[in-house]
Amino acid sequence: MTRTDLLDQLGRLPAEERLSVVEQTLHELRRELLGAGARSTSDRRERLSIAADALKSDYAEDRDLTAFTTLDSDDFHAAR
Repeated sequence: MTRTDLLDQLGRLPAEERLSVVEQTLHELRRELLGAGARSTSDRRERLSIAADALKSDYAEDRDLTAFTTLDSDDFHAAR
């Protein structure tokens, strides 16, 4: 089916059905663009938590990784 044929057929549907088709198409397109490896927000948070736990000892033991955190307490505007 060509794009023109598809648009012609969509134009024949009632507005509610066209909206449903568009929503489903956008959902599938979003999933395709994000790839098969796309995960939900809760899954992403879980993976980030696991990664943070894995690096916790590195940050606790290696002062080079946290050297710039001493600057965090400085008042940015007072330095001007």
